[in-house]
Amino acid sequence: MQKPVRGLLLLLGCLIFNSWPILAGESDADSPQVADPALAQFVQTVVATNPRVLAARAALEASEAYKAAAGRPLYNPELSLDAENASSDTRSVGISQTIDWKGKRSARTAVAESEWQAVEAEYLAVRWAVTVELLAGLLSYQTGAERNALAGERARLMNEFSTLAELRFQAGDLNQVESDLAALASSQARMQQAAAAAGIAEAQQAVRSLIPGSSPEQWPALPDQLPELPGTANQPEELILALPEVRAARRRVDAASAVVELRKKERRADPTVSLSGGREDSDSLIGLNVSIPLNIRNRFKHEVAAAVAERSQAQLITNDILRRAHARFVSAAERYQLSERAWRDWQQTGLVSVNRQIEQLRRLWETGEISTTDYLVQLRQTLDVQESALELRQGLWNAWFEWLTASGQVDAWLDQGATQ
Repeated sequence: MQKPVRGLLLLLGCLIFNSWPILAGESDADSPQVADPALAQFVQTVVATNPRVLAARAALEASEAYKAAAGRPLYNPELSLDAENASSDTRSVGISQTIDWKGKRSARTAVAESEWQAVEAEYLAVRWAVTVELLAGLLSYQTGAERNALAGERARLMNEFSTLAELRFQAGDLNQVESDLAALASSQARMQQAAAAAGIAEAQQAVRSLIPGSSPEQWPALPDQLPELPGTANQPEELILALPEVRAARRRVDAASAVVELRKKERRADPTVSLSGGREDSDSLIGLNVSIPLNIRNRFKHEVAAAVAERSQAQLITNDILRRAHARFVSAAERYQLSERAWRDWQQTGLVSVNRQIEQLRRLWETGEISTTDYLVQLRQTLDVQESALELRQGLWNAWFEWLTASGQVDAWLDQGATQ
């Protein structure tokens, strides 16, 4: 590893050690809770056949072939045949071989090995991206279905409210303005129901783009119980250094360093040794020839300078990726913890209060203890709180997916191997 990268890693370790105890809370788990087996199997099956994942896999296979090619000898032998009919007849056969005497083959192998490791990490990143995209799509559909059910309940309540308001208006208990307000509220609820239905269609499209020809009945649901953010017995630094984007960047630095060594070796010409034998009339001929190019007009210094500059570029890019990976790691944990606390509070108090509030409001309105306007305002607020809870849960799941990606725990949560 180059010195600039090593220095940044030390700084990164200090930052993580300082921030992690706050983020980990009191959990002692080494890895996240395992997802539902049916969900994990479904995701694994879909991701394994995804075109983007297959394309990344093909790129990995191509890189493996390039690595194998780089390990082969750099030069092949050459065979020559000569014949001359003149005052004397000459026949000869020769073989020549250029010798890699400065280790260019090993340098090329080092470059290809680092490139292969970078492509392997990029393949994992693509697989994780598709996995999280699928999980987010399933979550959007599930939330959309629940939001649509809530919109249906809102429409039902508002329709009942409008019908009762019309009856009370005819009985002289309500004025025209209040009756019209109830009718408008019912119309608005139906429009919100239509919008919710459209949201389901959009969510279905997102999932079907990953699973063509499937139906929502085949899609697994995410559980109501959300996972707890785990602590870690490992060095948190190791989680970040194991991230695919970080691994790929570091391997690019290794590849760039290997290219520098290769360019330096390429400045030194390789000799060619030739051995020939034949006959001239009745005389036997044996020849030995050694030739070597003279790098006088072009010493290939600029190729080395370019490779050094590209290595510096790769180091700086890696530094930036490490910094952003650390920031993402910390913020993802913070975001999840904040959302998880709010969700826990909602489950303990809000959910029960909402169901009780709707019934109490209706009784108060029917007995005339609150006005039609107050009833409508408070009913809307109560229903809006339920919709906010759905959005909170969706945000919490998305925060969990973000943390899985930021910490490199996607495969651990789905209980599957890191490479497939």
